[in-house]
Amino acid sequence: MLPATFKLCAAISYQHLRNMSGLRRQATVAISQELSKLACRRTGPSAWINQVRRRSSLLSSRLEENPFSEAEMSYIKQGEEALQKSLSILGNQDGWKTETVAGNGDKVLSKVLPDVGKVFRLEVVVDQPLDAVYSELVDNMEQMGDWNPNVKEVKILQKIGKDTVITHEKAAAPPGNIVGPRDFVSVRCARRRGSTCVLAGMATNYSAMPEQEGFVRAENGPTCMVLRPLAGSPSQTKLTWLLSIDLKGWLPKSIINQVLSQTQVDFANHLRGHLAHTMARTC
Repeated sequence: MLPATFKLCAAISYQHLRNMSGLRRQATVAISQELSKLACRRTGPSAWINQVRRRSSLLSSRLEENPFSEAEMSYIKQGEEALQKSLSILGNQDGWKTETVAGNGDKVLSKVLPDVGKVFRLEVVVDQPLDAVYSELVDNMEQMGDWNPNVKEVKILQKIGKDTVITHEKAAAPPGNIVGPRDFVSVRCARRRGSTCVLAGMATNYSAMPEQEGFVRAENGPTCMVLRPLAGSPSQTKLTWLLSIDLKGWLPKSIINQVLSQTQVDFANHLRGHLAHTMARTC
C-alpha cells in the first residue's frame, strides 16, 4: 500500500503537470523513468506504482492529443478574464440607471465605469428552457445572422478546448447606415455552474484576421450573457446581457447610446421569435 504522503504527492504531480506548458512532456517522461527505477528495486511492482504509471501514461496521451500552445493558453486566460470582469460589473448593483423599459417588461439599464466607459445591461425573460437558449447562443452561434438582422455574419476562427473560441463578427448596418459597417474579433468562453450558464467575451488580436477593407474594427468587452432558469418556472429562462462596446470612429455619444440600447431590445425580440419558430418546427 502507498503511504498517504506518496498518494498526495502523486496526485499533486499529476494535477500540476496538467497545467504546465513548455516542458510538460519531458516531465512526464522523467516521472515514468523514475517509477521504473523504483519498481526494479522491489521484488515486484506494487499496486501504487502501477496506478501512478497508468496515470502517467494517461497524462502523456492527453498531452499528445490536445496540448495547448502558449498562444492558446493566452486566449483561454483572456476569456476567463472577460468572465471575471463581467461578473464583477454585474455583481455591483450601485449606479445603474434605466435607459428603457419595453411593454413586455424587457429592461435596459446603464452605468459609466471609470476604466471601461458606458456599459448596458439587458434583463429579459425568454419563454423557453435554458438548454434551448444556450444551444442557440453557443452551439449554433454561426447561424445567428439567419435570425438576427443586426448581425451579418458570425464565424468561428478557432476552437480552443471545449469552452473557448475565437470569433469574427460582422455587424449589419443599421437603417440609414448611421453607424456604418463594423466588425469584431473576440475571444469567447462558456461556463456552466450548476443551473447557471455564463457566456463571456472581449476583444482580442488574431493575426489571421487583420482589419477588413470596408469595415471599422470595433472592440467588445468585457461583455457577457448570464442564463438561469426563472425562479419557480424552469421552462422559462432569465437572460441578463452585459454589453460593453467601443464602436471606434467619430460618432456622437447620443447616437451610440441609442443604437446600443435598441440593439439589446431588438436582440431579445429576435431571439424569442427564432426560438418559438424552432420549437414549433420540432413539435
